[in-house]
Amino acid sequence: MKTDRLIKMANDISDFFNAEPDKEVAAEGVKNHLMRSWEPRMRQAIIAHYQNGGDGLSELAKVAVGRLA
Repeated sequence: MKTDRLIKMANDISDFFNAEPDKEVAAEGVKNHLMRSWEPRMRQAIIAHYQNGGDGLSELAKVAVGRLA
């Protein structure tokens, strides 16, 4: 799967959880969703993108993916 698609998916998930007023809870929600719903190759690819600067990821997505790493 292309990185651009993973970025869009991670940002869409983050948009959903961003409604949570407590951003720590929101970041954990995103992280848990990625752990449960994404296959290992997808998680590895988004982590690698994050470790290379994470361009295009929302702030909440960056926090969540950073917790995966």
